Amino acid sequence: MWDTSARLLRLLSLLQGRRDWSGRHLADRLEVDVRTVRRDVERLRRLGYPVESTTGIGGGYRLGAGAELPPLLLDDDEAVAVAVGLRTAAGGTVTGIEESSLRALAKLEQVLPARLRHRVQTLGDATVPLPGPRPTVDADLLTVVAAASRAREQLRFDYRDHAGATSRRTVEPYHLAHTGRLWYLVAWDLDRRDWRTFRLDRVEPMPIPGDRFRPRPPPDGDMAAYVHRSLAIAPYQLTARVTFHAPAAVVSERVPPAAGIVEPVDDHTCVVTYGGESLRSLGVFVGMVDVDFTVEEPPELMEHVARLADRYRRATPPARELRGRAPGPLA
Repeated sequence: MWDTSARLLRLLSLLQGRRDWSGRHLADRLEVDVRTVRRDVERLRRLGYPVESTTGIGGGYRLGAGAELPPLLLDDDEAVAVAVGLRTAAGGTVTGIEESSLRALAKLEQVLPARLRHRVQTLGDATVPLPGPRPTVDADLLTVVAAASRAREQLRFDYRDHAGATSRRTVEPYHLAHTGRLWYLVAWDLDRRDWRTFRLDRVEPMPIPGDRFRPRPPPDGDMAAYVHRSLAIAPYQLTARVTFHAPAAVVSERVPPAAGIVEPVDDHTCVVTYGGESLRSLGVFVGMVDVDFTVEEPPELMEHVARLADRYRRATPPARELRGRAPGPLA
């Protein structure tokens, strides 16, 4: 049984962790009766927490938005996840939030228990950021796009395509997608009367919100599948289909979602559809899977792989010479 102060903190933590709670469910989690839950909710309200309640079937409690940010109650795993996320944001692909992320991280690490602070610092010490230019997206741009998506408001903006040509777009925004390097907006293009996926680092200047719109059915009935196909294939000049002589589960572990779409053929074979900027990049993608394969299309990739095979064959001694050599260490 919780004492009153500990129970209030536990109640606040539960309300922060999920949007809606029934009184009975809260009572079960706190090991009290429903009447005690009602009294504790009133105590939270007197302390300034905007706890909303509804009656009838489906009624219950939720923590509403207030004028001030209440203290967040996090369990161990949640605290570590937030700290790691802030470290990533401090040097990630979203511009304009690096300093804020560092300030928030400093505040969080100051109050973390020693055991959690050690976990966060160990991960940070073991992580080495790789140098190199990366496309970045302004934090305000993400905020505007996300708000318009939630409010179902059209957006107008100039968009620079892969070739560098700029055009004015008016869209109905639906979802943001992130591959680890790039941010995308999935939207219905009103002028082209079709679904489109836009790289947000090519949107300029800041989008202008417009009229409200009614949500459309997702493309092909599955928004997630459309986003996967759009990011893995649509942005690229070349596409290829390759049959791998291995189960789809094995190949899926070696093909990143943004690199290709894996479709099973049977228990021992699958087909991967790739998108790429060049035959060389496609050849690299295929070779990295490290199982036997057959190129189905395009013919140009078949020829490229054949040239690679000849090159590798010329780079190694005949098999009979290799048999007499002691095997070296493998990574």
